[in-house]
This record gives sequence, C-alpha cells and structure tokens, in this order.
Amino acid sequence: MGRVVVLGESVRVQGYALAGAVVMVAESPDEVRRAWDAMPHDTSLVVLTRAAAAVLDAAGVSRRREPLTVAMTT
Repeated sequence: MGRVVVLGESVRVQGYALAGAVVMVAESPDEVRRAWDAMPHDTSLVVLTRAAAAVLDAAGVSRRREPLTVAMTT
C-alpha cells in the first residue's frame, strides 16, 4: 500500500500528520511545484489544499492518473 501525502499551506495540512499522512508544507506557488516534484515515489493518494490545487492545475501537472489526486473543498 502506498503513502498518503497532504500538500499545501501549513495551517490546513499539519493535522493530517496525526492520521499518518506525509505532510508537505508549501506556502508559495514555487514551494507547491517543488513539493510535487519531491513526493515519495510510492505515493498512492495526494490531498491538495485549494491553493495548491490551483497552482498545479495552472501548471497542468495535477491531471495525471497516478497518484490519485483530490482537492480539499474548504
């Protein structure tokens, strides 16, 4: 089974570490892109904050089939 990664602003992602997710804090668009590129290779699911999803959508990188990628709604 692969890892779950939660990527985005610190205030929105830190709590997911308590559930065992790999938390990747990214506060700026450049940090979001670098974190995406640095994700562990065995990642199965990525949960993005809305801001991180917007950055990756604009860059066209979050539309891959794997890993499964979802965006937070709030």
